[in-house]
Amino acid sequence: MTSPAWFAEQTVYTVGITFAGFVAAVVFGVLFAVVIVEWKLLDRLLFPLFVGLNSVPKVALAPLFIIWFGVGDAPKIAIAFLIAVFAVVIDTALGLRSVPPDILDLAKTMRGSRLKVLLRVKLFCAMPHLFAGLKVAMSLALVGAIVGEFVSSQRGLGYVILSAQGMFDTTRVFAAIAILAVVGVVLIEAVAIVERLAMPWHYSAERQGH
Repeated sequence: MTSPAWFAEQTVYTVGITFAGFVAAVVFGVLFAVVIVEWKLLDRLLFPLFVGLNSVPKVALAPLFIIWFGVGDAPKIAIAFLIAVFAVVIDTALGLRSVPPDILDLAKTMRGSRLKVLLRVKLFCAMPHLFAGLKVAMSLALVGAIVGEFVSSQRGLGYVILSAQGMFDTTRVFAAIAILAVVGVVLIEAVAIVERLAMPWHYSAERQGH
């Protein structure tokens, strides 16, 4: 039961939950950041509610997710999403607001529409901040997946840790923790690789700066 293949199966399940929560956080987080940056009224109305929701311990929401979504993958993905999405929103909004005013004035002078300025100027300038948020969000999504598996799961590394603790099997606990550490490093490095592919100019500038 504790063969390498069994650990690999649990790891793949946890990574799948992590990735699903991460993707949902990226999609929603970027869209929400665009909304609150582009429309000041919605920023004043929605952002305080978002901050309040983020302040609620996600473990406290887990029983509700189980009631709403059942005991399958959905509640675990929802917890991973909720833990990860705040980092995406904050960093994306910061990037969108960091565009130099003279660049925005130039874009308006060239009769760029609001959508074109957003897509070609603001999002372009926000990419370094966005990827910084994605790296944090990826690690948080992994934490969220483990939290979800702690609450209700029969698979995954969180389940391995919880069940091993119940049987005082410290060897299995440490093995799962070591695998989690490796998975976390690999996932963040995967985001870094995508960052280098998406922003080769930024990566070259960083190397020259060092």
